[in-house]
Amino acid sequence: QVHLVESGGGLVQAGGSLTLSCAASGSIFRMIAMGWYRQAPGKQRELVADINGGGGRNFADSVKGRFRISSDFAKNTMSLQMGSLESEDTAVYYCKARLYTDFTTWNDYWGQGTQVTVSS
Repeated sequence: QVHLVESGGGLVQAGGSLTLSCAASGSIFRMIAMGWYRQAPGKQRELVADINGGGGRNFADSVKGRFRISSDFAKNTMSLQMGSLESEDTAVYYCKARLYTDFTTWNDYWGQGTQVTVSS
């Protein structure tokens, strides 16, 4: 079994900063990529940022220049440093890991989500 746990969510003022962390554990053969997604009420879940084993990163246009993603795949962890937060960043943030559980089998796994609320 693979499980992911997010932490670091909370209430923050507009313009402030917050850092989210994700830790994956369980039957992990090899991590492929990890990413952060968010879902606001009435909206579909969207990619915020992700990072792969080669250090390649993708960001949503709305967070470029404000958010930074980092990972330590040896520890199966990932962090999202969020700065200059805006009310539009309010959402439940989910950690996703794409990983091999054996040599040939990979799947996506999701955390339970952590609420980020930005007060304007």
